Amino acid sequence: MGEFKSSDGIRLHYEDSGAGVPLLCLAGLTRNGRDFSLLAPHVADARLITMDARGRGQSDHDPNHANYNVLRETQDVIELLDHLALDRVVVLGTSRGGMIAMMLATLQPDRLAGVILNDVGPVIEPSGIARIMDYVGVAPNSKTFDEAAAVLKAVTEPHFPDIPLEVWRIQAENQYQETPEGLALRYDPALRMALIEQAAAGPVPDLWPFFEALQGIPTGVLRGANSDILSQETLKQMQAHHPGLITAEIPDRGHVPFLDEPQSLTVIRKILDQA
Repeated sequence: MGEFKSSDGIRLHYEDSGAGVPLLCLAGLTRNGRDFSLLAPHVADARLITMDARGRGQSDHDPNHANYNVLRETQDVIELLDHLALDRVVVLGTSRGGMIAMMLATLQPDRLAGVILNDVGPVIEPSGIARIMDYVGVAPNSKTFDEAAAVLKAVTEPHFPDIPLEVWRIQAENQYQETPEGLALRYDPALRMALIEQAAAGPVPDLWPFFEALQGIPTGVLRGANSDILSQETLKQMQAHHPGLITAEIPDRGHVPFLDEPQSLTVIRKILDQA
């Protein structure tokens, strides 16, 4: 467990354990370092580093919600690497974390020994964005983790069939925190306003140049077979742009795979072995 202050004064939380190839795990938009708990036992030979982005998990909320953007969050990652005196790492980025990995490849490619993108690419499907906007910043109605697990299982069943309830209990604990009034979000609800304002400011910039910055860097991509964020067509285009890309489609997974699936672990291991 550790923390440091960003250059603009935000306290950022991270976890750092083990030895071996440094594997920096960056979570999705509303998620935090706890998301990698199912992966951790499978990478015991690596130095596993997880980071809570500003406004998420145990990191400080930013009083200026406009700072919840990929560029500022990438700068936070660079500052974490400097804080830990790490010259190069493998970055495993889930969704938003993958966008940060691509931005890092654009700004400081020499810091990357490898990259694994978990269900994200340079094209984000509008239907997936719409689904995410349905819940970002909305507090859960559930009062207990058991209730929240049952809701998660019911809502996600079409994209994640046959997942045991105990797995959704773990996910509920990762996503929510207990309060006297019931469960609360483990992130700043103002993240929603940041997204709305960014959408109103104009269309999403072309992300292909950021993906192409991964040329020459060992790169893997995981796609949930039922994903509504990363399409099969986009994955095919990514393979054409990056001939050395190592990919896997994870059956019975939507957005995002849990990372303990055999197909996910095969890709992760191949990238770690090249680092």
